[in-house]
Amino acid sequence: MMSAPTRKRATRKSRKPAAKPLIGWREWVVLPDLSPVPIKAKIDTGAHTSTLHAFDLSVHERKGRAWAEFEIHPIQRSRRESSTVTCPVLGFKQVRSSSGHSQRRPVIRTRLLLGESDLEIDLTLTSRDEMGFRMLLGRSAIRRRFWVDPGRSFLHGSRRPEGQPERGTVKS
Repeated sequence: MMSAPTRKRATRKSRKPAAKPLIGWREWVVLPDLSPVPIKAKIDTGAHTSTLHAFDLSVHERKGRAWAEFEIHPIQRSRRESSTVTCPVLGFKQVRSSSGHSQRRPVIRTRLLLGESDLEIDLTLTSRDEMGFRMLLGRSAIRRRFWVDPGRSFLHGSRRPEGQPERGTVKS
């Protein structure tokens, strides 16, 4: 007796999602094309774009292209380790701050090192004098690349520059 032909069921191969690094709500990052000094960044899933605090920001035209010139002071409340940067502007973006104010900001593209990850991100440049962090890492930079644990910080090590105390600690 012949058995009925078996029908193969079409199945989708289950792909195991690639492991994503876990990051905390704040991390030390390096922007190697702008400054070798680590910057404490707030991971802000509520912000679409990433933002860098730029001191003395000016935008000028060179050979028909916009260029930004600014200073980075990566260490909070210090002018030590500052870098002067000149780089091309990709464009301008209208950004609404958390306080509701809208501002037209220049956008640059640069490398970001976070733990073992080396990625290229877009950053808007603005003055963040009133803010607690020199940099915000928004969701467009972290989407599909990281998992965020909002209850933890500095999961990729304390990359604080030598001599800089953590907030709330006293240097002896």
